[in-house]
Amino acid sequence: MSAPPSSSPRPTVTEREARQVAEAAREQHWRKPSFAKELFLGRFRLDLIHPHPVPADEDTRRGEAFLAKLRDFCETQIDSARIEREARIPDETVNGLKELGALGMKIDTKYGGLGLTQVYYNKALALVGSASPAIGALLSAHQSIGVPQPLKLFGTQEQKDTFLPRLARTDISAFLLTEPDVGSDPARLATMAVPDGDDYVLDGVKLWTTNGVVADLLVVMARVPKSEGHKGGITAFVVEAASEGITVENRNAFMGLRGLENGVTRFHQVRVPAANRIGPEGAGLKIALTTLNTGRLSLPAMCVGAGKWCLKIAREWSAAREQWGKPVALHEAVGSKISFIAATTFALEAVVDLSSQMADEDRNDIRIEAALAKLYGSEMACLMADELVQIRGGRGFETAESLAARGERAVPAEQLLRDLRINRIFEGSTEIMHLLIAREAVDAHLSVAGDLIDPDKSLQDKARAGANAGVFYAKWLPKLVAGPGQLPSAYAEFKHEVDLSPHLRYVERHARKLARSTFYAMSRWQGRMETKQGFLGRIVDIGAELFAMSAACVRAELLRSRGDHGREAYQLADVFCRQARHRVDALFTRLWANTDDLDRKVVKGVLAGTYEWLEQGVVDPSGDGPWIADATAGPSERENVHRPIR
Repeated sequence: MSAPPSSSPRPTVTEREARQVAEAAREQHWRKPSFAKELFLGRFRLDLIHPHPVPADEDTRRGEAFLAKLRDFCETQIDSARIEREARIPDETVNGLKELGALGMKIDTKYGGLGLTQVYYNKALALVGSASPAIGALLSAHQSIGVPQPLKLFGTQEQKDTFLPRLARTDISAFLLTEPDVGSDPARLATMAVPDGDDYVLDGVKLWTTNGVVADLLVVMARVPKSEGHKGGITAFVVEAASEGITVENRNAFMGLRGLENGVTRFHQVRVPAANRIGPEGAGLKIALTTLNTGRLSLPAMCVGAGKWCLKIAREWSAAREQWGKPVALHEAVGSKISFIAATTFALEAVVDLSSQMADEDRNDIRIEAALAKLYGSEMACLMADELVQIRGGRGFETAESLAARGERAVPAEQLLRDLRINRIFEGSTEIMHLLIAREAVDAHLSVAGDLIDPDKSLQDKARAGANAGVFYAKWLPKLVAGPGQLPSAYAEFKHEVDLSPHLRYVERHARKLARSTFYAMSRWQGRMETKQGFLGRIVDIGAELFAMSAACVRAELLRSRGDHGREAYQLADVFCRQARHRVDALFTRLWANTDDLDRKVVKGVLAGTYEWLEQGVVDPSGDGPWIADATAGPSERENVHRPIR
């Protein structure tokens, strides 16, 4: 018996309903301490990250052994220029990665995986991503957000036994959430999973399915309609990519990551056993967000690799290229860019390693730390790549293939810039990350005072919230007045040949200032706070800088205590913190001195056509067609371009 196709229209939801769906999906409680959460509350809990946690000796041994094998593979078996030229990762390269065990880096050894820690998984992604960002994306999408991670966290034992051995060695997975008209607003998800006996029947279209073109197994988010015996809601399923009714209708092409196997996937009457449902009905978004808590660390890990490569090329090129009688590196205009790349790479690696080690130890809640790492890493890596292109001048804009054709070293600087650009969009755009982190940052305030600004709450609820808020703020606000950051002797253990203690005192003082600014804004705007996205974005950016400064100092002290380039690490941490302090000071100024109100007026004018005259004098080279493709459920009318790699 076949269930009738579900061609119900896309759900129409209000802004408030969409926020309620997102709120229901987020983790509601804080069961473990969080350094970043405390930072946004004005409490600099250095004890949560210092001394810097370190991996166990056995984890290090296994991790380093795999990195050695992977490095040899990257140097001998990966042809990055060919991937860029052909816009495809050769099948033999993918099969070589399978034989190496790279598909199972994060899968437990009892299922045939390598069982690497988050720290070494990220180091592996940084390494392979430096050889080919497209391969890094393939491995990351497979393990960070694909089938293995949600199964590890939420799967039944039977599901783990069935799928994880395949995923560790042979099968590639993909994560399917986005739809042509649904991005970061999953409340409008239209793909349906209709219960039918012991199965669900899937109908719908998914867009930007990274790995979807070559995947063997899919994690699919679909809406289950509420009915008798079915709670309904957005639900996660493991789906065999070769199932009847699945069509990969297009392999998408992008400005970068030319080897990315990303497509459009249509489901038409696809039967999925109920045994393949991950978790209960309605838990799909919670599963996705929880998976991303650590899964987001893969992108900044590859950004670290990009920063290291930028530094190498900048150093070698700037020493060889002379201008006006001396190497260009010794000209201040170029030297400042090199300093920025070096200091930022050090800090970004500190952020990723610290967050990853905390994830491995599972002592802290790192949902904010991982989100900050993704946000900060993706933004700073793009800046570093852009600076490298500028340092290289015309050669930075020229392709590696063209450079080689005229007899120069084939440095793919412009390719790196193109490849990195997607990281500001992948797995939550910068704008969405600002809102997500801001929501977590003000969680304590909303927990005690949220009912005060909720228009749907009764006067009794508001009165109760007012009393609770009074108790909370009476204890909290006085602690924001003074702290260790005002004591010249604080954090003296970070004072050596280079003194990092002033930077930690700066972080402590400005964490309190950040908390005071947030409180003042909530008092001023109350329920309208959520619309002040410019302000919230700056609050988050300040927190990201303070977190990076903290991580850089703690990492420098770890390296010093080990006798591992400690002096140089202190120098890099010092320079980074000085650069970051300028950015933080500017952000604090822009909290209250900005053009946000004027910008809103201009935007309304643009949408109303007030400035349409400004568009005159150009032609639009865009092709015809709708802004958003039709995603009505139904049978596919296109060729299936799905190509599993064997």
